Formats: sequence, C-alpha cells, structure tokens
Amino acid sequence: MNTKYIDLINQTYYFPQEEFQLGDNGLEFHGVDLMALVEQYGAPLKFTYLPKISENINLAKKWFAEAIEKNNYKGSYNYCYCTKSSHFKHVLDEAMKNDIHIETSSAFDIDIVERLKKTGKVSDKTYVICNGFKRERYIENIARLINDGHENCIPIIDNYEEIELLSDSIENHFNVGIRIASEEEPKFEFYTSRLGIGYKNIIPFYEEQIKNNERVDLKMLHFFINTGIRDTAYYWNELVKCLKVYVRLKKICPSLDSLNIGGGFPIKNSLAFEYDYQYMVNEILNQINITCAEAEVPVPNIFTEFGSFTVGESGGAIYEILYQKQQNDREKWNMINSSFITTLPDTWAISKRFIMLAINRWNDEYERVLLGGLTCDSDDYYNSEQNMAAIYLPKFRKDKPLYIGFFNTGAYQETIGGFGGLQHCLIPSPKHILIDRDKNNTIKTKLFSEQQTSEQLLNILGYEH
Repeated sequence: MNTKYIDLINQTYYFPQEEFQLGDNGLEFHGVDLMALVEQYGAPLKFTYLPKISENINLAKKWFAEAIEKNNYKGSYNYCYCTKSSHFKHVLDEAMKNDIHIETSSAFDIDIVERLKKTGKVSDKTYVICNGFKRERYIENIARLINDGHENCIPIIDNYEEIELLSDSIENHFNVGIRIASEEEPKFEFYTSRLGIGYKNIIPFYEEQIKNNERVDLKMLHFFINTGIRDTAYYWNELVKCLKVYVRLKKICPSLDSLNIGGGFPIKNSLAFEYDYQYMVNEILNQINITCAEAEVPVPNIFTEFGSFTVGESGGAIYEILYQKQQNDREKWNMINSSFITTLPDTWAISKRFIMLAINRWNDEYERVLLGGLTCDSDDYYNSEQNMAAIYLPKFRKDKPLYIGFFNTGAYQETIGGFGGLQHCLIPSPKHILIDRDKNNTIKTKLFSEQQTSEQLLNILGYEH
C-alpha cells in the first residue's frame, strides 16, 4: 500500500523535475540541499537562488531569437526587467549581467538606475522605459536622467498632461512612448484599464500633442494586459487591436519603430505546470508580421518587460511545522512558525499559488492538513484554494521536526510584505539567504539579512529605549 509522502508525489506528478530532486538529506532545489540550509541558518528563512535569474533571462532571449529566425522577422528584440517585481540590489546585479534593459514604475526607481550607472551596471545604451502615472518627483527624476545624457530613457505617456510636464523639465529633444489602455477580460469588474490612453484616443492625442512638437518624437507603443501572455481568444483579440493602432500610427509617424508587449510570462506554480513559451513567442511575432505586411509598414522592434518571470522562480521560503491542532472531526491545522500574511502576502491577498513541498521526511506516511500562520487573523492560512488541490504532508510528530518549503516566491512578496518594516501582529521578517555558484559551479551561501528584532520594530513604532 502506497502510504508514504514520496509515493503520493510520484503518483501525482512527474518527479523528479529539473529544479526538484530528492537527495539523501531530503528535498534539493537546483542542487541545493535545503535541510543543510535549515541546519546552518534555522527556520523560518527565505532564500534567493541567483543563477535562476540569469537562466530565465537567457531562455527568453533564446525563444525570441529562434522566433525571429523562424519568422524572418526584421525587427530586434530587447529584454527589459520590470524592477517593481523586486528592487533588491542582488537581483538587479544578477539581472544586469545579461545585457538587458530596465522598466521603471515610480520616482525612486530612477535613483536606483543612477546608482547602477555609477557602478557600471547600467550604461547610456541601456533603455530605461518609464511606466506609471507621473507626477512632480517622477517627472523631475526622469528629466534629470535625460538631461544628464541618457537619451535611451523613454517615458511612457500615461495621461494627457505628461507631455507638457516633461517638456517643462527636459532641456532638449526627447523620445516618448504611449501606453494603450487595454480592455479588461469580460469577467473583470471594470471594462478598461486605468493605465494609459484609450484605443480611440491615441491617434488624436498624437496629432494634437506630438506630431507638430519639434522637441518630442514618438518611438514606442506600449501594450500590456492584466492577465498576462496567454493562449486565449481574449489575448489574441487585444493584440490584434493593438497592432491595428500601431500600423495606423506608423503611417503618420515615421519615428515610431518599437512595440512594447509588456510582461506577463507565467511562472511555474505547480509541479503539473505546462506552458509552451516558444509557441507563444512564435505566434506573437507571426501575428505582427502578418498585420504589418498587410498594412505595408515595417515591423517594429520588440520590447518586453518581464518581472515575475525574471525573478519569481529564484525565490523560496522554508518554515517549520510547530504544532498540530485538531479543530473538528475533519480538519487538522498545521501551524507554521511564521505568518503567510507577512511573508507570502500574495497567498491570502489574491490566492496566489506557489509550489509547496515537504523538505524532509519523504519516507513517512502522509495526512491531509490545512496550514495556519501565527497571527490572530482569520485570513492567515494556506489551503486547497491556493494549492490547486488538498494539502498533504508527512504526518505530524512532536519528536520528528517537519519542514516545508514554498517555491517560486521571488517576485513581489518582499515589497508587498514591507521588508524591513512593520509586520502584521509584529511577526518579524525571517532571515534571508542568498545562494549563488562560483566559477567552479560550487554552491555558496550568504546571509543577506537577519530576522527582525523587537528593537527594530519598536524603533519604527516610536518607542524609545
């Protein structure tokens, strides 16, 4: 009878997988012995496996290079990293090793770009695509970057006032893009994105504010939809609508030469995850080729802004099961030694799914459980809605510690959770470990941040010693 946790995983998924193996000491992630990590640093802890960032960047570059060759596509491809997914220096340092560009969202992003320029990680050739609703501080910072000679900084116009605001602060000629306010999926609670300018208004906006403005050139049309890049009728319909706007604009705007299709590549959220990245890239370029050929206009250079895809699969979190509570005849609650609300906020805020696996005791019998966090908040839990199925883990035993891991958590969790700041119920942020490989491919680890102390939290709250 197959009653062990390892039997459950083997009969449910194809296992082992590229990033997950079972070693002598328990689960391994990209060859990293996770129990050894726990033994060295303790739990709870978070970790970032830096090589995965470069791996995903180069996979996307490869898919686009192959699609360009297959489709005889005449434009270039430019990979941008969406900084809001994770602003950490170790993430940007790793990403920028790969000859990529940057997409920003707010004023302080420009300060990060300037720091990276000082250290040589960013050059004047690096495209800085500035998205977001822009007001005084953001406008000032964009203008400073351009006035200092960074001509490849392209502000993406989000509202009707931004051209004038930028013109007042930028000393010479500058390039801009326009973001399309795409229509949302029918099930959405509103019809049109709050971001950008509506399809029908883009041509009039260009003719009124840019066409006869000698100081401004339109270089880019920006297209992004909330659901991401998916093989659905909705996505292809929105892409075709975008391309129709592009070819109309191109015929009256010779300077327009780039199409930004935003981000939206999904990341692995289950051991059963399937997504044909190469097919999607091929089909996107094919659709652009067809539309531009019919309209007799040159194809655009392609930009993407992958954030979660860049950094998401590099991250993980490890917890210890502290205690089990049998609340009724059917429900067993395994209590973790941290909080989902504070450390994995997307699990409760938007029911985001992450891969969840036991770290040790794979040869023990399993049981069905719910997972609860330490706070006194009823939303601090992780269950089948987030996990795509019921949660099974090795049976709880007081004399045999059980550790569990959540994987591909590297995007958004730290910033949404307020890294280094106040946490719900004053649950401290856990230790954070950076994992890398040296030139000999040997794994090396480094403590990035200690677990928060009560003194740090009390200082934020204004309590004096």
